[in-house]
Amino acid sequence: MSLTFYYGSGSPYAWRVWLALEHKRIPYEMKVLSFSAGEHKTPEYLAINPRHRVPAIVDEGFALYESAAILEYLDDQYGGEPRLFPGDARKRALARRMVREADQYFAEALEVLVDNILFTPPEQWAEAPIAKARAALNRELASWEKLIAADWLAGELSAADFTLYPQIALMLRIGTKKPDLNLRGLIGPKIAAWMARMEALPCLKKTWPPHWS
Repeated sequence: MSLTFYYGSGSPYAWRVWLALEHKRIPYEMKVLSFSAGEHKTPEYLAINPRHRVPAIVDEGFALYESAAILEYLDDQYGGEPRLFPGDARKRALARRMVREADQYFAEALEVLVDNILFTPPEQWAEAPIAKARAALNRELASWEKLIAADWLAGELSAADFTLYPQIALMLRIGTKKPDLNLRGLIGPKIAAWMARMEALPCLKKTWPPHWS
């Protein structure tokens, strides 16, 4: 029985798990949940993830949610190359730190834009929180620009890359809804080059959110 992966199109958290599954070439069955149809709140799904969010996995009867925990599990359960976290203890700690930085700081500001732009009609957009979130993203991207010292965030392709890229991609998609924010203008040359390397990966091309095409 293969692993079952519960996914929602456009979720950066579900996307990182999809990237990880493809990167490690783990067999899986993907079940796409419709948020508009409320499929993430059915009794069947709540039995897997009582927080009614994506992603979640069920692997041989073992249910797990929270994307960062899922990536750790996939690397532990399906060992060998390619890895999601480097084998060296210090490099692995660096990758884990970056995952947490992206989730704690970048994603926090991003969620404000998600709530105030994607999930709010344009006539109700509140400019003050949107401007504050843009400023926070600007600071975060400036920090990440300084952190990049090699082709990949933690020195080698890892969970850190699979965490930050979907978040930045969602930010840019939000920017198309409100062009005057010029969110693409926040991206420095190092991040732009890193994004181009990410976009050349087969696993990223295969996992691009279907409704973004």
